[in-house]
Amino acid sequence: MAISLNKGGNLSLSKTDPNLTHVLVGLGWDARSTDGVDFDLDASAIMIDENRKLLGEEYFIFYNNLNSPDGSLTHTGDDPTGGNSDGDDDEAIKVDLNKVHERVQEILFVVTIEDFERRKQNFGQVRNSYIRIVDDATNSEIAKYELDEDFSIETGVEFGRLYKRNGKWKFEASGIGY
Repeated sequence: MAISLNKGGNLSLSKTDPNLTHVLVGLGWDARSTDGVDFDLDASAIMIDENRKLLGEEYFIFYNNLNSPDGSLTHTGDDPTGGNSDGDDDEAIKVDLNKVHERVQEILFVVTIEDFERRKQNFGQVRNSYIRIVDDATNSEIAKYELDEDFSIETGVEFGRLYKRNGKWKFEASGIGY
């Protein structure tokens, strides 16, 4: 049974399953209708070191850079339609924890709104946002965080992050708007 997390809540993946090596990070949302202008939300992953610095541009994973150079992250592709209402993840990123570059201490999972200025859009117009961690081998959901904040001016939100503590991977529900 999946664990439901609140903002700031975290979970040790190694305590959940010591053999867990492959996870799918599923992200979802429903965009509210606005003047007929479509939404295009984009999920990305940012691989950072102990100083919270990006290892290099190639470690920023998104629709135009689907794979990390170490082979640990794979973005499954862009969904330019703005959101699925069928309950499936809108976008997902697969993570092989064993392949993550040794310098990477955190992987931030961020969703941004494409062309937000011209379209006059923000996360206050997005609902039912979530991030979930799935055991990619068994397809069983481990944890889920449903964002319930009203991000009325933000155009980017860090949904969650994987981070390493004492050599073990953990997940934290972030919910931080930008």
